[in-house]
Amino acid sequence: MQALRLLIVDDHPVVRDGLAAIVETQADLEVVGEAGDGEEAVRLAQSLKPDVVLMDLRLPGVTGVEAIGRIRSQLPRTHVLILTTYDNDEAIMEGLQAGAEGYLLKGTSRQELLGAIRAVARGETLLPPAVAGRLLSRLQSRVAGTDLSPREVEVLKLMATGKRNREIAADLFLSEKTVKAHVSSILRKLNAEDRTEAVTIGLRRGLISL
Repeated sequence: MQALRLLIVDDHPVVRDGLAAIVETQADLEVVGEAGDGEEAVRLAQSLKPDVVLMDLRLPGVTGVEAIGRIRSQLPRTHVLILTTYDNDEAIMEGLQAGAEGYLLKGTSRQELLGAIRAVARGETLLPPAVAGRLLSRLQSRVAGTDLSPREVEVLKLMATGKRNREIAADLFLSEKTVKAHVSSILRKLNAEDRTEAVTIGLRRGLISL
């Protein structure tokens, strides 16, 4: 199996070195590039086309949020995982809206980090419940403006926890085919390109709670 190719973006060389050392202990992960600012991150992403970008939000020049947006618009198959000390709800939301598929603080454990990289590479959304809860509290007062059915809201809620169709089906006692149909309907109704965008919209509109 081909290793997942990673681009590490952080303005501190010692942090990049530490992350690379962790990643390179795994046979299924490979660091193909490192960037110290947002502009370099975009340039390297374009040339290297990594599977996953580990992105800090605090970067000199082009911000992490802007870099995420540019990378995701140019390379829709490249996944972005925010890894930062910046525990700010607005910044997190902006990063997710720009196209990031997960968020972790740098104090996370080695195993959580490695698991998160693999999860976003599979197209899963990774948002710690505590963070999701805070964001939801801020957004619940906003008008939803959607016609999701109660069942679709249930499916969207489980999507937000990172569960795949098979797991959602087991939780809701549905067939995997039925869940797949619900997911397709959710994406269509929310005008979302993928599961991550649907979850982000759901959080932004206050449609789901975790």
